Amino acid sequence: MEPLNPQEIERYQRHILLPEIGGVGQQKLKASRILVIGAGGLGAPVLQYLAAAGVGTLGIADDDRVALSNLQRQVIYDTGTIGELKTKSAADAIARLNPHIRTIRFEERFSADTAARQLSGFDLVVDGSDNFDTRYAAADAADAAGKPLVTGAVGRFDGSLTVLKPYQTGADGSQNPSYRDLFPAPPPEGLIPTCAEAGIIGALTGVIGTLMAMEAIKLVTGIGEPLIGRLLLYDALSARFDTIHYRRRS
Repeated sequence: MEPLNPQEIERYQRHILLPEIGGVGQQKLKASRILVIGAGGLGAPVLQYLAAAGVGTLGIADDDRVALSNLQRQVIYDTGTIGELKTKSAADAIARLNPHIRTIRFEERFSADTAARQLSGFDLVVDGSDNFDTRYAAADAADAAGKPLVTGAVGRFDGSLTVLKPYQTGADGSQNPSYRDLFPAPPPEGLIPTCAEAGIIGALTGVIGTLMAMEAIKLVTGIGEPLIGRLLLYDALSARFDTIHYRRRS
């Protein structure tokens, strides 16, 4: 692994002080390559915290432009970036935050058709997309490529996230569950309203997006217990977290 230079050692000092991470863990973060699907409400805090943490290469996949209505929750952008491609604006913000980070931009929506090209060269995927088509495409592609996936979702005052490594077995020897074990089929079109239709509290995306970044950091550094086979649920109105365990379907 590439050593940390003096400036990086100072920048990441609070990480390096942690015995669970230390210099070796920080070098793992520097060497890691993470693709973030969606640069919206969830993708914004994911990108910010992964960049701040020292993830060496961040891929950003999004085909949208910054709109005024995004700024209530997509805090990587500001008023002066309205109208810009989200990939460009996010990459510029990352460069200001941490010039040691390399960004790779994909100015197109992630799909089954683009998956092979976009996943190439990355070793972990974080899906912050806002639709089931993209979520299923990301889960299937990451599984086929043997790459860990952190996936999350938000709506109104509620959020959820989980970690998927269905190509591996768990500690008990059973195969890890896949996204389709958790959600066998997408809901009927129109059943679940979009944020534009139902609204969303802005800070919720920060809570779930930051938790997604934490899971990615755990996977890269090998610390803690990732949310494999567990769906973490957050109810903002009651300030309550719950965990649902799920397994591979026969």
